[in-house]
Amino acid sequence: MAKPSYEESIKRIENIVAKLEGGSLPLDEALKLFEEGTKLVSYCSKSLDEAEQRITELTEETDAGN
Repeated sequence: MAKPSYEESIKRIENIVAKLEGGSLPLDEALKLFEEGTKLVSYCSKSLDEAEQRITELTEETDAGN
């Protein structure tokens, strides 16, 4: 199964947060959602780090070419 995009992951995190903030979930479901949310946050953080690294590389390549 393909990984969701960064944008899809952010939307899912927002949905999870809204459900958790609602406070009406059973504990086991809340824990499952929390676990899913932490995995998505980690994935999004890694995606941003990779994008930042790529931008740095591209900027350095551009600067080196001038």
